[in-house]
Amino acid sequence: MTACIVGWAHSKFGKLTDDTLEGLIVQVAREALDHAGIEAEDVDEIVLGHFNAGFSPQDFTASLVLQADDRLRFKPATRVENACATGSAAVRQGARSIAARDARIVLVVGAEQMTKTPGPQIAENLLKASYLPEDGEIPGGFAGVFGKIADAYFQKYGDQSDALATLAAKNHKNGVENPFAQMRKDLGFDFCRQESERNPYVAGPLKRTDCSLVSDGAAAIVLTDAQTALSMRRAVALRANEHVQDFLPMSKRDILRFEGCEEAWKRALKSAGVTLDDLSFVETHDCFTIAELIEYEAMGLAKPGEGGKIALEGQTEKNGRLPVNPSGGLKAKGHPIGATGVSMHALTAMQLTGEAGGIQIPDAKLGGIFNMGGAAVANYVSILERIK
Repeated sequence: MTACIVGWAHSKFGKLTDDTLEGLIVQVAREALDHAGIEAEDVDEIVLGHFNAGFSPQDFTASLVLQADDRLRFKPATRVENACATGSAAVRQGARSIAARDARIVLVVGAEQMTKTPGPQIAENLLKASYLPEDGEIPGGFAGVFGKIADAYFQKYGDQSDALATLAAKNHKNGVENPFAQMRKDLGFDFCRQESERNPYVAGPLKRTDCSLVSDGAAAIVLTDAQTALSMRRAVALRANEHVQDFLPMSKRDILRFEGCEEAWKRALKSAGVTLDDLSFVETHDCFTIAELIEYEAMGLAKPGEGGKIALEGQTEKNGRLPVNPSGGLKAKGHPIGATGVSMHALTAMQLTGEAGGIQIPDAKLGGIFNMGGAAVANYVSILERIK
């Protein structure tokens, strides 16, 4: 319990054509400091999560955070990147600086602007998060990678189309009440299940409703040590914060197991001294519905091959055994790469302080987060608890 979240900010996610990457970064940095009640001169370190990979012509972005307040000048600022888990990589770097006593207050920002990039280039940029010698020519870009995983899962465990549609419908229903979400529309099971002109197949058995959205957006959190946090307005502790990196080539792994995700969850639960049953909810990385399904198995919620059963039984609905993605997840909220992990931490902190509005899980005590980069290559799990 060495680092605590004491403030946060979150932009709307979506197609933000009137905003710039710099503007989004500046907005959430200012708002997070204000929310925490911390002056810019008291910040010891800045960490920016920004994937880029070609989305922004401005590739040296760490110092853009300084534009939020001139008093941030001369503060150490670093940009970190770990594919789709870039935001959680930034959170972890901030938490480690606090644990090492190199910093007392760290401002963590995650941001991405994707929608100004032409469609074919978006696919090319995202595919850079896979192992190009094996996957560089795969049809459908990164969706093709997960289409390949879905095909293999279906072949081993049977057709999971009903389960995937259930997951998509669940997350879209949850996202309706999230004011930050890109798509606030309850699409329903039937729309998600049936192929149509508006919901065509994209890759393998994955339809458009199985895929997360291309998004712009930013989020920020302020981290402090626990002693400082207890003197602040609010304090949400990182009771566990684990990172597991796996092989990049899928050929070197059992891709249906998400073993890095499994290991990260084991370490986090052990570190926190809790079990999965102690969690009030989980925000997990549903870049594709098949990912959320396999993550149920990796986190220990379901046995191998039975993730779909958990979904169909409603165990992960908001009123189920373990609510998963009450925010709407990446599926409805959106997935601006660098912002996603920071967003997960901000929204989980909101839940634990009772400030989550329409997506609030009643009496939430412990929140779990899983954010991954690539196909379960970079794996981050946090367990958060309010201590003030």
